[in-house]
Amino acid sequence: MGIILASASPRRQELLGYIVSYFSVVVSGVEEIVPDGMPLKKQPLYLSKLKACDIAAKYPDDIVIGADTAVILGNEVLGKPKDREDAKQMLLKLSGRVHKVITGCTVVKNGEFTGFSVVSKVKFQKLKEAEIEAYLDTDEPYDKAGSYAVQGKAGAFIEWIKGDYFNIVGLPIAKLKRYI
Repeated sequence: MGIILASASPRRQELLGYIVSYFSVVVSGVEEIVPDGMPLKKQPLYLSKLKACDIAAKYPDDIVIGADTAVILGNEVLGKPKDREDAKQMLLKLSGRVHKVITGCTVVKNGEFTGFSVVSKVKFQKLKEAEIEAYLDTDEPYDKAGSYAVQGKAGAFIEWIKGDYFNIVGLPIAKLKRYI
């Protein structure tokens, strides 16, 4: 029985490597669409289950881990930016404010799935436009939910964090370790 991570995220792969010595990566091709009206806080867990179950159907003898992370500001999910202007608008929204980062994880083992979500709160400092523009000149914001990487240059934007740091990076390894 092997362990499979159903995610192409290099950050998740690195984090999983902290708690298991060997695993494979098989990326799910499922469309990440949530049902209309689903509460924002439940969406990451729903999407993690879609990904994990998709891969588990192909590898029933392995442990499969699916994960999805959402950055939520008020009643809005800040996904991956479409372009520079979209990333800028997200960072302006986050500036000086508190938001939630929710990672849903689903583990499929022996045909049964277990899921959980972890919530962390993050407060950004008030950002200057020059700081945002300099950050947008890097490659960092463009493949990240909320347009930032807490483990990278955007770490300098953070005033405080309440909760699991690794959850914000994309995989809450302390809780996940209990399920694999």
